[in-house]
Amino acid sequence: MVGNDIVDIAQAKKDSNWQRPRFLDKLFTLKEQQTIHASDNPCIMVWQLWSMKEAAYKLYTQINPSRFYNPKGFACEIDNKKGFIRFKNFNCYVETKITSDYIISEARLEIKSMTSKVTILESSEPKLQSKTIREEALKVAIKCLNISDENAIIANSDFNIPTLEIDSEVTPISLTHHGNYGAFAIA
Repeated sequence: MVGNDIVDIAQAKKDSNWQRPRFLDKLFTLKEQQTIHASDNPCIMVWQLWSMKEAAYKLYTQINPSRFYNPKGFACEIDNKKGFIRFKNFNCYVETKITSDYIISEARLEIKSMTSKVTILESSEPKLQSKTIREEALKVAIKCLNISDENAIIANSDFNIPTLEIDSEVTPISLTHHGNYGAFAIA
């Protein structure tokens, strides 16, 4: 199983003022807030921690299908670009890649190298972005697994959790898009 999340840094700076009162209190634990304030680049640290939490949430909901909002509940421990997240009895490992344009995080139950494939999106329309990422993921899966395109689909559960279905066999997948970037990871 896998969860991933991408943050377009320019889009995040444009859309969200993380320095406004109580923003950090709502999303981050006290320890995470201390990490943010001690960072050489607090803005990047905010979005790194956010993407880690989102990736972990996506992994958690693959195991425990549900919809909820509790970013502060996903407590991050971070060491450089690697992290560990706890939520109730759930634990996972997160790896993050930071570029000058985006931050991408990938969560797994075991330590594993990142497999997310990032793509630049041409449209700013969220529905078209979602469609583009789904098409890219399906194209890569078909090529890598050497299967017919008529045998593979990306479906959504009742909780809108995507899965790759090949001849009725389900493979976990994670899709993400934000701003000019999208990514997918296949478990």
